[in-house]
Amino acid sequence: MNFLGLPDYVSDTTQFLEELKRAKPQLEAEQRAGRALLWDRPQDRDFLRQAQAARVPQKPYVYQTEPTLS
Repeated sequence: MNFLGLPDYVSDTTQFLEELKRAKPQLEAEQRAGRALLWDRPQDRDFLRQAQAARVPQKPYVYQTEPTLS
């Protein structure tokens, strides 16, 4: 209970999520498995360092052609 003495408010979204978690207790484990499949991968720091070193700075106006001296 909060300090104003008002009943605790629970939004519709929170109620929905709590009901969904009660109905499907395995949902969180499935979400973690999906995240591990797509995002949680080991990083090759040497490759990242090489990629950053090989980066070429972009010109302010990318469609500008190089001036030719003729």
